[in-house]
Amino acid sequence: MAGCEQLLRIAGGELGVRESPAGSNCVKYNTAYYGRAVYDTAAAKYPWCVTFIWWLFQQAGAPELFFGGGKTASCGTLLNYAETHGLFVAERYHPGDLVFLRFHSKGGPEHVGLVKEVRANGDLVTIEGNTGLGDDANGGQVQQRVRSARQAVGGYRPEYEEDDKVKTYEKLKDVPEKFRPIIDQLMAAGIIQGDGSDPNGNGDVIGLTHEQVRTLVFVYRGGGFDRRLAAAGLDPAVEA
Repeated sequence: MAGCEQLLRIAGGELGVRESPAGSNCVKYNTAYYGRAVYDTAAAKYPWCVTFIWWLFQQAGAPELFFGGGKTASCGTLLNYAETHGLFVAERYHPGDLVFLRFHSKGGPEHVGLVKEVRANGDLVTIEGNTGLGDDANGGQVQQRVRSARQAVGGYRPEYEEDDKVKTYEKLKDVPEKFRPIIDQLMAAGIIQGDGSDPNGNGDVIGLTHEQVRTLVFVYRGGGFDRRLAAAGLDPAVEA
C-alpha cells in the first residue's frame, strides 16, 4: 500500500494542471475516471475535486485506500463512506487526510482537498483539484491553498502503511524530552489545548504531529508567544 508521503509527492507534481478549455471540466483526471474526455456540454455534471483525489490513489498504486477501491465523484458520498467505515475525523487533522470543505454557512461539503501541512494556528495547507482564487470549489486548476480549520466539516483518514504514517504524539508524555518542557509551558499558558483528561500531568491528550511540535518550538524560541506567556504569568522565551 501507499504511504502519505508518496501521495503528497504525486499531488505536488500536479500543481498548475488546468482544465482545457476553461469551464469545461475537461481534464485528465476526469478522462481517466469516466474513460472518455468530458467536454463543455456535460460541464455541470462533472466537477473534479474528488476525481482528482481518486486519480492520486490510482497513481500511488493504492486504489483500495480510496472508497474501498471503488469510485465516487461526490464529496457527500465520500464523507458518508468515511463515517461508516471508521475513517472519519472531525479535528486534529494530519498531513495525508482528505479534508471536506464548506465555504457557505449551510449545507454539506462542497469541496475536498488533501492536507499537506497543519500550521501552528490550525490553518490547513492543502493540495486541491478544481479550485482557484475566483472560485474555491470549481476553479478549474490544481492548486495549493490555505484553508481555515473553520471551513472544514470533517476529514477522511486513509489507512496508510504503518511505517509511513505521520509521526504523532498522542499525549504530552510522548513528546521528545528535549521539546516537552516547551510544549508543557505552552499548555500551561493555554496556547495548546489538551482534551482535559489529565490537565495536571503528562497524560493529557494533545494529538500533535512531529512537524507541529517543531513549529511550535521554533515560534516559542523566537518569542512569538511571549505576550501570551506573560499574560499567563509565565516567563517569556526571549529576555527583554
